[in-house]
Amino acid sequence: MLYNFRLIVIILFGFKLIGLSAQELPPIQNYSPQDYHGETQNWSLSQTNSKTIIAANNKGLLTFDGERWNLYKSPNESIIRSIKVIGDRIYAGMYRDFGYWTENEFGSLEYTSIASKLDIPLKEDEQFWKIIALQDWILFQSLDRIYIYNTKDQSFKIINSDTGITKMYEVNDKIYFQKTNQGLYKIESGQDILVSNDTVLSDYRLINVFEVNNDLLIQTQDYGFFILKDNNFSVWNQTLDDILKDKSVYNSIQLKNGNYALGTISHGLLVIDKDGAPLYSIDQNKGLGNNTILSLFEDSENNLWLGLDNGLSCINMNSPFRVYNDDNGLIGSIYTSELYSNKLFIGTNQGLFCRNPEGDDKFQLVEGTQGQVWCLFKYDNKLFCGHDSGTFVIDNLKARKISNIEGAWNIKPIQNKPNQLIQGNYDGLYILEKINSNWALKHKIEGYDISSRFFEFTNPNSLLVSHEYKGIISLKLNNELSKVENISTDENLKGLKSSLLKYNEQIYYAFDKGIYKYNASENQFLRDSLLSRTINPSSFVSGKLISDQKNNRLWSFSNNAINYTEPGNLSDIPKVKSIPLPYELVKSVSGYENILALDNNSYLIGTTSGYIVFDLNKLNNPSYHTSISSITNTKNRSIKTPNNVSLSGSGLFSNEEHNLEFNYSIQEYDKFFIAEYQYQLLGIYDDWSDWSVESKQLFENLPYGDYTFNVRGRINNKTTENIASYNFKIERPWYMSNLAIAVYIIGFVLLIILTHNIYRGYYKKQQKQILEKGKRDLELKELENQKQIMRIQNENLEKDIENKNRELAISTMSLIKKNEFLNTIKGELKNVESNDLKRVIRIIDNNINNTDDWKLFEEAFNNADKDFLKKIKAKHKSLTPNDLRLCAYLRLNLSSKEIAPLLNISPRSVEVKRYRLRKKMNLPHEASLTNYILEI
Repeated sequence: MLYNFRLIVIILFGFKLIGLSAQELPPIQNYSPQDYHGETQNWSLSQTNSKTIIAANNKGLLTFDGERWNLYKSPNESIIRSIKVIGDRIYAGMYRDFGYWTENEFGSLEYTSIASKLDIPLKEDEQFWKIIALQDWILFQSLDRIYIYNTKDQSFKIINSDTGITKMYEVNDKIYFQKTNQGLYKIESGQDILVSNDTVLSDYRLINVFEVNNDLLIQTQDYGFFILKDNNFSVWNQTLDDILKDKSVYNSIQLKNGNYALGTISHGLLVIDKDGAPLYSIDQNKGLGNNTILSLFEDSENNLWLGLDNGLSCINMNSPFRVYNDDNGLIGSIYTSELYSNKLFIGTNQGLFCRNPEGDDKFQLVEGTQGQVWCLFKYDNKLFCGHDSGTFVIDNLKARKISNIEGAWNIKPIQNKPNQLIQGNYDGLYILEKINSNWALKHKIEGYDISSRFFEFTNPNSLLVSHEYKGIISLKLNNELSKVENISTDENLKGLKSSLLKYNEQIYYAFDKGIYKYNASENQFLRDSLLSRTINPSSFVSGKLISDQKNNRLWSFSNNAINYTEPGNLSDIPKVKSIPLPYELVKSVSGYENILALDNNSYLIGTTSGYIVFDLNKLNNPSYHTSISSITNTKNRSIKTPNNVSLSGSGLFSNEEHNLEFNYSIQEYDKFFIAEYQYQLLGIYDDWSDWSVESKQLFENLPYGDYTFNVRGRINNKTTENIASYNFKIERPWYMSNLAIAVYIIGFVLLIILTHNIYRGYYKKQQKQILEKGKRDLELKELENQKQIMRIQNENLEKDIENKNRELAISTMSLIKKNEFLNTIKGELKNVESNDLKRVIRIIDNNINNTDDWKLFEEAFNNADKDFLKKIKAKHKSLTPNDLRLCAYLRLNLSSKEIAPLLNISPRSVEVKRYRLRKKMNLPHEASLTNYILEI
């Protein structure tokens, strides 16, 4: 069953003696229309062989398997008034129709109309309010008729009433019914026979008929119960009639234990014993979902189901749990409890209260104890009360204060000192002493002022004190227990909600990392692996340990259970057991949990709003069964309406249908027992999953293959007897089908043939290519020879060019030397003043500027560097012949000093010419003129 507090609100409540003010109550589960997605009224209840609960709702037929509700609308969309599970069929009666539902292969219900199938003539506006099965006959009762349907031969009979029929009853395989204003009838041999027409039977509306000591017990709606004996009527129980005189009873049933449950209109539920004595009553103020009860049903596990005018309720009649709820907040949160002088004492945050544990009277405050009570301790036939304001001794329901020291956490006896007690307070440790039969505060133990809630003696003069923030503190006391002589602290063991306790002469320390046992010889705490199983650090709720000296048990608390340890039967290894009571439902004050051993192996647990009593003798371990309730399949999660899958046989799905969701359940309705599930999907997830309260599992994008889905459950750590299984197969995709594989094989053979032909053609082509290559190689050799000849010719040309360059260089250098020589002579002649020499100088100048020299140079230059002058002239059309001469000299990479004699100018004038040439060529400042000319 799904442990989901968003959908289910577990309310602890119970029955209450008539006229009394306080009760210990069993659990009830309320289901609202929002939970089951139906309408408010539920007219009839039943249960299938698989323990599924069936309800007749205004909107249709409801089913509940402990995890989820399903609604099946009636065929004519009318209100279903009656249901009855008979074998594998769910018979139902509604407006102008009756028939049955059966489960199909998908786990869903399908309806078959008997009235339509047999063409039964129904009356106008006829509705069917009761269904009874008797041998091979099924009886459907409306307000006008009774239809008797034979399941063997499909025949039917009709019993009519002119005045109307109120209800139909089965008593010891006999069918009774009341005709309005006529009396009580029974059916024999298919005929209605008058039983009695007494005024009680003709004038009073009957609710039910039972048998008591071979007599008929007649229940009326407004006038109580009567015994019909020898055609005489008498009141069955006058006290009961007085209680019922202002109540209108709508329906009733006799429970398996012989008691009777009466459902009333506006007054809730009343339970009476087999003699008519009132036992319990419960209404909406005490936790019932609604005060008007339309139907009652006791299921196979003795849970009492109530179909209400607004919702449904389930009472766990045989639950081992009972709860006392402090609905008005008069007592507060319980921190401690104790039995003393035949009274139940509870210490709360509001004071010390007591009452008779066997009665139903209210708790009374012990005068003078208002405020926080921390502990109750029985010793020397006295009840000691550790209080926020001090310490009290309780005697004759009166509190006598023996210490004004605030904050008495705990009180313990002292070994070999029966007249002394040690007390832990907010500010240290104190000694109490008995003087002349009266207890009083003796002294404080000096040298220690730390809060001491949990402490234990390791020897008569040594103590261990647990502190949440400081760790475990070791104290060495003097012989008089008046002073601390030595203090040491172990900070490795400390934590919130921790505790220290002595159990079976062993000291244990519990916190969020586990339970540790004190080793006296090594003077240290060692982890107890067995007891530490009860503490899970990830879901830690409290380290509080409680010693039950009465039954020799050690109690601890976890998230999903209350655990207890007791000695082993045949060995010294203790046994650890759990009670499936979730911590959220216990609602104790965390770190201040308390358990009290009552009589007959029952216990009391204090909570924030009362207490819970549970009986270990009733914590049996019944067998449970896991079932797969439905399987759905979709091609795509975006599809809102998945396909239902047949639960019978094995499933076969196409490759596209690879998303499967499994819903499963355990038909268990005790809401203190949490169902957990574990699954595996053989074929892909062979390992079992972790235990989870989720009752469904979705598998998406499963690859093709064979699978087996297995699911099992457990309740109270007991695994279900069976493993529910479903085998299915997801087909291979189309490209992996047999046809596709055959196509692949044929294609592969054709590919081999094609490859063979291709290679055959390839080798033929390759042979041809080899021949052609040989031919090409010959041609290439011929070309290579031609290239060799051309290379030799080119080399000869290059030699010619080199020679011409050499000639140009020689010619140029000759010109330079000649001009330099002439310039030298000219310079020398200028120093001699003679008119004849001037003529010689002119002859020298003419030789220096001889155009024939330039033409000779130009011809040699063109032979060495063909078309250079044409290229540069085409590129720079503004160049003059002198500019071209300068370019030619620069092309030979001559310096300005070498060029000057050729132009018969000074080197500085050459630089000027170079500058002007740069401007004509539009060269940037950073560009080299010589490099530019060399690159052309």
